[in-house]
This record gives sequence, structure tokens and C-alpha cells, in this order.
Amino acid sequence: MYLIHQFNTINSIVSLERLHEFSGFGPIDNCCMKQRYVLGIMGFLALANGYIQRFCLSLAITEMVNVHHKGKIDPNSCPYDNAETSANFTKKYLSSAEFDWEEQTQGMILSAFFWGYVLTQLPGGLLAERVGGKQVLGLGLLISTICTLITPLAAHQGASYLIVTRFILGLGQGPLYPSLNVMLAQWAPVQERGRLGALVFAGAQIGNVISMAVGGLLIRYMGGWTSVFYVFGTSGLIWFFLWQFLCYSDPSSHPFISQSEKEFLLSKSVGQLKKRAELPPTPWRSIMTSVPLWGLIIAQIGHDWGLFTIITDLPKYMKSVMHFSIAQNGFLSAAPYMVMWIAAITSGWIVDWLINVKQYPVTCVRKTFITIASVGPAFGILAATYAGCDKVLVATFFTVGMGLMGAFVPSLKVNALDLSPNYAGTTLALVGGIGAISGIITPYLVGVLTPNSTLLEWRLVFWIAVIVLVATNLVYLFTGSGEVQPWNNPLEMEESNAKKRTCSDSQTKDDVSKMKSRM
Repeated sequence: MYLIHQFNTINSIVSLERLHEFSGFGPIDNCCMKQRYVLGIMGFLALANGYIQRFCLSLAITEMVNVHHKGKIDPNSCPYDNAETSANFTKKYLSSAEFDWEEQTQGMILSAFFWGYVLTQLPGGLLAERVGGKQVLGLGLLISTICTLITPLAAHQGASYLIVTRFILGLGQGPLYPSLNVMLAQWAPVQERGRLGALVFAGAQIGNVISMAVGGLLIRYMGGWTSVFYVFGTSGLIWFFLWQFLCYSDPSSHPFISQSEKEFLLSKSVGQLKKRAELPPTPWRSIMTSVPLWGLIIAQIGHDWGLFTIITDLPKYMKSVMHFSIAQNGFLSAAPYMVMWIAAITSGWIVDWLINVKQYPVTCVRKTFITIASVGPAFGILAATYAGCDKVLVATFFTVGMGLMGAFVPSLKVNALDLSPNYAGTTLALVGGIGAISGIITPYLVGVLTPNSTLLEWRLVFWIAVIVLVATNLVYLFTGSGEVQPWNNPLEMEESNAKKRTCSDSQTKDDVSKMKSRM
């Protein structure tokens, strides 16, 4: 049902065909949907499944493990709305808990994913550039799916088995973003990059919504916490089989793409790329000394810091400080990601319109939307923490503020493509891998700073997130770029440098000759 619902939701993208005639987005084929849109839908579902499998444990673990309350009282916390107090909640759900893991053990289980995730980002990106994104992404998500399906078995064997399972799951998902970037470099022309990028990368937000909202329903009505992993694991298997039949690494290898679409992509997208077999060795020195790339990496660190702080800890804040009921907490934890998805799709259209119709520079557009994705959440987080006990206002600020983070999809997530279409997998692996370190740091830091979960302790956590978001955005404004970098074509760069050296040597010889003739 989940996959059918997502296909029905995203299938409206077909209406884009009617806009091509006046938008300049390529030729129209009346016989079928463009294969780049099929790839966009399947990429969307890949990220949705990936994020569901990534974060569904965060919800399920609350039903798996016994709840222990330390009895700490925060004089600044808000009153309960009704009789559903923390004690009542514990009494209601304690009987379904099967494990008695300490908070430190739970933290290790939840962070194990990111240790594996960081390790395979760069190798996955390099491999995708050489053998194709389809195979690397498909295999990685298959590994993640299998780990999801065996999670209940691993948990019953012990915490150490679950930690290893989550670590392997992270290894499988490491190549997810780099592989998608490699494929988008082949399939997404510059004039459609914002729109297709928004479609694909917005799958992460839908995955978060489903992980929290649907996961809660599965636990309550379909047999407890184990049902989450069986249902979401099965959906991953269905995606894998569809991926094998519907998607291909590049237009040239696709068996059912129309000739007009192939020619369009070969001229607009693939035409500027090197074939994988002809791709020169990765220009590591130029990449690692690229100022625009490091500006993007720093911006990614700020984005991940703010996002992972909210993803992992907003439900705790809503429960311990705001005292939302369980039903309210589940809905409000999902709401920011739904708004984020809407913002991502909308901003993707706006980005393409600004670049194609208004002819604004790509760099200017990318910086504008990355700034919205940084300043918007910073304002929302701060406003929510100073909104007192007005629950409606607090929920609104969090939802709108984090929703504006959706503007990062057609800007931050596709900027690596701007810098280097040929080495998109490598650049995104560096950006995503270094940025994902925030996912390791923030849960631990929050645990250290909020031992009693008081309002003042949480306010410090949110202030740190705001400072990181704003500071990293300022760095990007001074160093970022939306232009293709010279190291995207190492051979041409070497030839250009050689010509400059030759011209310089010739000029020197001419100067020497002139001086001798004068003497």
C-alpha cells in the first residue's frame, strides 16, 4: 500500500510534459513518460525507503526497551494537558517492552548506523563513477533492506548483534547519495536539475514522515514493534526488483528510452560528461584544495547538524519539556518533514524558473536557497524555544522553521553536480561523508548537555544548533559557487596549464633575445 500511495502521489509529475513547450525543457513524446522522470520517481522511492529503514528504529526502540524515569523535576517545564502523564504512559506500554538496555547502550545502537554510513560514502561514490550508479545503489539498498528484515532477530540475540546489524545497514546506505548524484549527472540536464533534484532528494522527507507516522500505526495495530521492520523491509525488496527492471545508469544503456529523449540528454547532459571508461584518474589534489567544494562541505555540516538535532531529539523535547501527549508528539514529529517536502518540491520549480526563465546566475540562486534553508530553521528553532508553554505556537515555529529547510534540496544537494558533473559521486561522497559526522556528534552532545532534560538545558542545545547553521552559511556565501570547476576535466586543465607554461617560456626567450640584440 505504501508504494502504491507514493506512486499515485508522484505520478502527477507527468503533467510536466504539458509545460515543456513553453519552458524549454526538451522535446515531447506523446507515447510514454520520460525515462528521466521514471528515474526521478524511483530515486525518490530509494531515498524514502532508505530514510525509513534508517530512522524507524528511533521510534521502535521506545517500545522495545523498558522506560526508566529518574524523577527529575524541571520548574520551567510546561504542565500536562490531561491525565496522560509520564507515569500512565510507562504503565501502559511497559508490558510490551522486551529489553532492559541502559541509555548508553541505546545510544550506541542508534549511532552505529552513522559509523558505517560515513565509511562507505567515498568508496561508494568512486565505485559508482566507474561501474555505474544503478548497480552500486541497488546493492547498497538491498543490504540495508536485508538488515532491516533481520533486525528483530538480531535484537533478540542481544544488543551487540543489533549494533553490528545497524553498522552493516549504514555501510549499505553510504553509497546512496553519491550513486544518485552520479546518475543525476547522466540524466538531469542543467535546466531541469533543480526540479529533478528536488523530486529525488525530497524522498528523504517523505521517508521521515512515514517512519514516524506510519511506524506508530504499525506498532499499535499490526503486532508490535517487530511489524515495523518486516513491513518496511518488504517494501525495500519490492523497490529493489522494480529498480532492476526500470532504471539504468545512463541514457545510452537504457533499452526503452525514446530516441528523441536520448538525443536530448546526450546533447544537454551526457554530452558534457566523460564516458566511465575514459574518465581520467580522480584529481585528488585539485579536489581537496578546491575552495568552492570546501565551502559546500562546511554548509553541509551546518545543515546536518541542525537536521540531525531535530530528527533525533525533537520528540524528547516535546515530551520532557512541553509535555505533549503521545498522539500529539507523533503527529508533530512528522509535521516538519511534510512541510519540508512541500518546500523542497516548490523550491525546485522556483530554482529552475529563476535559472531558465529569469536567467539568474546559478551561483546566485544556489546561495539564496541555501541561505533560506539555514536562516529559516535557525529562526524557527529560536522562536520555538522562547515561545513559552503556548503549544500551538511552539509547534508552528518548529514546523515552519524546519519546513524551510526543504530549500536545501534544489541547492545544497545538487551543488556538487554544478561543481563537477564528471566526479559527482566523489564530490558528493566527500560532502555527505564529512557532513554525516554531525550525526555521530549531535546525539552524544545532546545527551551530555541535557542530563535532566530541563528547558534551560535544551535551550543551550538549540542555541548551538542555530550558531552552527548561521556560521556555516556565512562561510558558504563567501566561498560557494555554482559553476563547473576546472578540475572537472583534468586533461583539459593540464593542457591549458601546459600552454600557459609554453607561452610563458616563449615570452621569456623572446625577452632574452631582445635584450641580447640591444646589447
